[in-house]
Amino acid sequence: MAKPGSALLAKAGRTGRVYRLAVAVWLFGATPVVFAATLTGHVELIDKGAGRALDTAEIRDAVVFFQPSEAPPVRPLDRPPRMVTVDKEFRPRVLPVTVGSTVSFPNQDPILHNVFSVSSGNSFDLGFYKKGEGKEWTFDRLGLVRVYCNVHYDMVGYILVLDTPFYVSPDARGNFRLDNLPPGPGRLTVWQERAKPWSQQLAIPTKAPVEIPLEVVRPRVPKHSNKFGKPYQRGERGQRYR
Repeated sequence: MAKPGSALLAKAGRTGRVYRLAVAVWLFGATPVVFAATLTGHVELIDKGAGRALDTAEIRDAVVFFQPSEAPPVRPLDRPPRMVTVDKEFRPRVLPVTVGSTVSFPNQDPILHNVFSVSSGNSFDLGFYKKGEGKEWTFDRLGLVRVYCNVHYDMVGYILVLDTPFYVSPDARGNFRLDNLPPGPGRLTVWQERAKPWSQQLAIPTKAPVEIPLEVVRPRVPKHSNKFGKPYQRGERGQRYR
């Protein structure tokens, strides 16, 4: 006959073995759970010369991105995002992508366009192509890519090639939300074509939303040359459809 308490000891022994096994699995085989965090904030774009905040369209052209100190591997986007030429504009005007991604440039205008860039490390020239056609380019280097049309001076676009998957554009009110961030230190950066870049080290999760004031220092259409490094010819700044 079993001694009093022997059943309890046996149960305790089994429980102990199960506990030790669970610890061993966690230490040697399983991936510990990492809880993702959310970062929220607000971007304000101010023209001090005019003494007022700028319109919502320009605020939505900003890009907010977070680079963790222990950066996860970055993959190219599965599907090529599009920067369309329509009404003699690039839409979207600003396009953030991860490094190695391919971008499509379809033409929806009833005229010829010649999309190009001379940005260091990511220069390209797609040549002339007409409505209904499109060409692609893969961006293998990090950084800002200024995109122009060799026919139309006022056509300006930007592709921001990033080494992080954590990026977003603010809404019309300047509010933004970055989800699924790994906890820990990193750098938050805000880029907007007309403002000085804003950047700050912070730790995730944050205690409060981040307030980001941006001051306008550049014109909406920067001075630039054509793809040959020469001035645009007269008439190319306001060319009508043909």
